[in-house]
Amino acid sequence: MRMRTLGRTGIEVSAYCLGTMMFGKMGNPEHDDCVDMIHRALDAGINFVDTADVYGYSETEEIVGKALKRRRDEVVLATKFNGPMGEGPNRGGSSRRWIVQAVEGSLKRLQTDYIDLYQIHHPDPHTDIEETLSALTDLVRTGKVRAIGSSNLPASEIVEAQWVSRQRCLHPLRTEQPTYSILNRGIEREVLPACRRHGMGVLVWSPLAMGLLTGRYRKNTPRPAGARMQWVPRHLTDEHKLEAVEQLLTLAEEAGHSLTHLAMAFATSHPDVTAAIIGPRTMDQLDDLLVGAALTLGDDILDKIDAIVPPGTDISPLDVSYVPPSLTRTDLRRRPPHERAAA
Repeated sequence: MRMRTLGRTGIEVSAYCLGTMMFGKMGNPEHDDCVDMIHRALDAGINFVDTADVYGYSETEEIVGKALKRRRDEVVLATKFNGPMGEGPNRGGSSRRWIVQAVEGSLKRLQTDYIDLYQIHHPDPHTDIEETLSALTDLVRTGKVRAIGSSNLPASEIVEAQWVSRQRCLHPLRTEQPTYSILNRGIEREVLPACRRHGMGVLVWSPLAMGLLTGRYRKNTPRPAGARMQWVPRHLTDEHKLEAVEQLLTLAEEAGHSLTHLAMAFATSHPDVTAAIIGPRTMDQLDDLLVGAALTLGDDILDKIDAIVPPGTDISPLDVSYVPPSLTRTDLRRRPPHERAAA
């Protein structure tokens, strides 16, 4: 497995990162199977594991902790905070109050005394970024966290966080974790250039577009058994995406590759992408992903992909990505009626 430097941290990580969202009740409920998959990934050369406290509402971190109990030093371990972890107020978010509580819970479940990469799972428009960075800086200084990062941040908030860290002498965000796939290339426009400018490592999630780029979901074809329709139905039935999938399937077949391998190789070929997160639910899925890890796409194939989905564009929105409040709240984009006229 090829190693790449994680931004300017000096930490070497594999170009594939093992994502664990499918471990536990959200995917594979058999803990022993999940532990075996983690060990299989490590044996194959993957040294980067990503999880989150909200996955399975703590269950997934417990599985990861069990799997890494005797192999902790081999692994660059990343987890995330911010998502709601229970009923009532102050059980999530990016406040200092929650961060100092959340990290202790993750450390306990992961059975470790430090986290290599601690990430803000989602933007938090209700919390000042200085509040968040200050709390995370304290965790770095105490040794509980080695580096800090973000996930799903717009380019403007990445730049703001970097500015605040420099002005206030706080630890900077070292990584960003955005969604990226052949079907969702919007981050090429601003997010990836911002990360490059600030020396941030990038680990991309959903390089298979929530399963669309496996070839299991086809136009005018019944959904396969076990399809995750209850999660992202609009995404899996979007006609524009399905049309692009048909073109990509043809391209992959002509090139002699599976669509899954083509999609993963596309994600790891971008110079600003440090690692692509794989999210297998079964051992067969993991083994197939590992088989395709050595695939290199030539410029001719990448040019053809660009013709199907132009650089910097998304084919319809990704339903599970972060949506700024201004897009969901009409009062943030519409003046009161009596103020709307120019005269």
